Amino acid sequence: QVQLVESGGGLVQPGGSLRLSCAASGVGFSIATMGWYRQAPGKQRELVATITSGSNTNYADSVKGRFTISRDNAGNTVYLQMNSLKPEDTAVYHCNVRGFWGQVYWGQGTQVTVSS
Repeated sequence: QVQLVESGGGLVQPGGSLRLSCAASGVGFSIATMGWYRQAPGKQRELVATITSGSNTNYADSVKGRFTISRDNAGNTVYLQMNSLKPEDTAVYHCNVRGFWGQVYWGQGTQVTVSS
């Protein structure tokens, strides 16, 4: 059974940094992409960043230049380095894994709160 375990969320002041991690276990298929999505209260879940098996990355316009997504060499852990955080970055951040044959799995989420 696929499990995605996220960590690294918390409370940070505006302008601060956080690093999120997501470790995937029980994956019995080739991972096509790993990524991060977020959902703020009263809003729909939105894409933050994704990274493919070939290390191609994609970012939401709102985080370009501030966030960096990466994967470990084994390919089952994805990171999100978040710098210059803003209050509007406050949300629950969810890890996502997609296989080449349409498999999709989500983590339970980690809360990121940006506030002074």
